[in-house]
Amino acid sequence: MTVSTGSATNDSAALAPGSAITATERARNALRRIEEVDRPEVWITLRDTTGILADAAAVDARVAAGESLPLAGLLVAVKDNVDVAGIPTTSGCPEFAYTPETTATGVARLVEAGAVVLGKTNLDQFATGLVGSRSPYGAVRSAWDPERVSGGSSSGSAVAVGLGIADIGIGTDTAGSGRVPAALNGIVGIKATLGVIPTYGVVPACIDYDCLTVLARDLDLATAAAAVMAGPDPRDARSRSWPADVRLAASSAIRLAVPRPEDLDALCDEYREAFALTVVAAQQRGIDVDEVDISPLLDAATLLYDGAVVAERYAAVGEFLSAARTGADPTVAAIVAGARKPAAHELVADLDTLTRTKAQAVRLLDGFDGLLLPTTTEHPTIAAVQADPLGINRRMGTYTNFCNLLDMAAVAVPGQPTAAGNPFGVMVVVPAFHDQIGIDVAAALTGGTAPLFVDSGVDLAVFGAHLRGQPLHFQLENLGARFTEEIRTSDAYRLMALDTTPPKPGLVRHGAGAGASIAGELFRISEAGLGRFLAALPAPMTLTSVELSDGRAVVGFGCTHDAAADAVDITEFGGWVAYRQSGR
Repeated sequence: MTVSTGSATNDSAALAPGSAITATERARNALRRIEEVDRPEVWITLRDTTGILADAAAVDARVAAGESLPLAGLLVAVKDNVDVAGIPTTSGCPEFAYTPETTATGVARLVEAGAVVLGKTNLDQFATGLVGSRSPYGAVRSAWDPERVSGGSSSGSAVAVGLGIADIGIGTDTAGSGRVPAALNGIVGIKATLGVIPTYGVVPACIDYDCLTVLARDLDLATAAAAVMAGPDPRDARSRSWPADVRLAASSAIRLAVPRPEDLDALCDEYREAFALTVVAAQQRGIDVDEVDISPLLDAATLLYDGAVVAERYAAVGEFLSAARTGADPTVAAIVAGARKPAAHELVADLDTLTRTKAQAVRLLDGFDGLLLPTTTEHPTIAAVQADPLGINRRMGTYTNFCNLLDMAAVAVPGQPTAAGNPFGVMVVVPAFHDQIGIDVAAALTGGTAPLFVDSGVDLAVFGAHLRGQPLHFQLENLGARFTEEIRTSDAYRLMALDTTPPKPGLVRHGAGAGASIAGELFRISEAGLGRFLAALPAPMTLTSVELSDGRAVVGFGCTHDAAADAVDITEFGGWVAYRQSGR
C-alpha cells in the first residue's frame, strides 16, 4: 500500500534571520506534524513541548538581537547513537542507555547556528543494519509506504525528514546507514570524507569507518547543515581538516564513471531500469558518461562484514552484548558476537587489501569527476526482511559498503523514479576530500545550482587568458578552482595587450582615477593550488593585490613594468574579452 507523505509544514528554504516564519512557529508546525502522521516508532526520545518551544524562543531572541544564524529555527532529528546533553543515548538498546553531559560536536554546531533539536530517533540497534527494523523500539516504516522498511540504520532521522517533521536529520554512516534511508525515502544524504565532520559524541560502530551524516529534503539545506558541522575537533583524534590542495569545483564539462552492466547484477529489475533512466537523464543534462569496471570496489565492500574489519564492531559493543542483554536484537547480537572471531593476522591482510584497493580506486576514477552508482538494490517490505533478515540486508549494502573502507565521500540524491513512480536513489562517489566535486555533480544531476560546502581557499582575480572560455582557463580547472563571480577593478588600472603566446593582457595600477574599471572574473582556489599556479607563472606575468570596484582587495594578475612599457594600451575596451571581440 502506497501513501502520500503529505507536504512539509516547514519551509526549508528559510534558513536565515528575516524569514517570514519564526523559530517558534516552525517548532509548533513540527509538533502538529508529529501528531498528524502518528509515527511513534520514529522516536526513541521526543523532547517535551515546553523544552522545544523554549529553545525556539531563544533562537528568535538571538535573531532579534541581530545575530546571523544560518540555520535559524530549523528543526533537527538526531539519531539515538549521537549524544545530546540531558537526553538519554540508547543506541537502540534500553540497557545501554546513559545520559550525556555534553552534546556531540556536529549537533552542538547546528544548535549554535540556530537549529532546534526535536528529539532522538530510532535506529537499527548499535547502527548495525541497513533496514531500519532491528530495534526493540519497533520497525521504522518508510515515509511513503508503511508496509516497506525505512532503510537504516539512520531510520528514524530519515523518516522524520521524509514526513516533513524535521528539516534536518542527523544520522551515521559506516556501511551506508545514511545513504540507504535517504534513497528509500526520496531525500538527500551527505556522507562527507571520513573525519571532516567530527564524531566526538557518537557511539562507535566501527570507529575507524564511522561518519556523521546529514539528511534533508534538498541538496541546498543538506549542504548548509554539513558545512556548519564540518571542521576538526581536538577531542576527536580522527577528525580532519580540508587539505591545502582541496579541490573546490567539478569540471566545467562533467565526466562520470558508471558501472558495467554485469556490475549491476545485484539490482532488482525496477531499480536497474530506474538507474538506466537516471544515466540517460544525466547525459541529457550534458554530463559525459563512461563505463568502468567497479568489481574491485565491490570485492572490497565484502570485507566490512565478511572480513576481519568487522572486529571493530566487537571492540565497540561486544563486551556489553556478551552479557546476554534482554534488549539486544538477536540479529545484531549475532553479528557482533561473530566479530570476535577474526585473528590479528587476518586483519593485517584485510587492511593491506584495502590499502591496495584504495590506490586502485584513485586510478579508476582518474579523469572522472565521480562515480555514479545506485544507492541500494531494492526496497523490501518489512515482512520480507523479517523472513530473511541477513540476506536482504547484505544485498542492500552492495554499493555502499566500500565507501568508508576506501576513504571515499558520497552524496545521495533522488534519481529517476521507478516505473511505478516510487523513489529511487543514486549516489555520487568521489575520492577523499573531493566532497565539493560530489556536491557539484549531484546538483548537476538534479538540475540545481551547486551549494558551497568547502569554505576554504584564496580568491584569485583573472583578467585575460584564464577567463572562462579563454585558452588558459584549463590551468585553473586542473587545480580545482571554483568560479565565484564576475568582477570589475577600481578605476586605478590600465589594461595592456602584451606580446605573448598565447596573447595575454597585463593589468597595471596607475592610481585612483588614472585608469578605468576593468572586467574580470573571481575564482576561489586552494592555498596549495595558488602556490602551484604561482610557481608555474611565466614572465612577464605577476600576482599582486588588486583593488576591486567594491573596495575589496584580492590576489590578482598583473605584469612587470618593462612589459607594460612596450605594450599596447587597450584600457578603452574595459576588458580583455571585449578587446578580442573587436578584432584588433
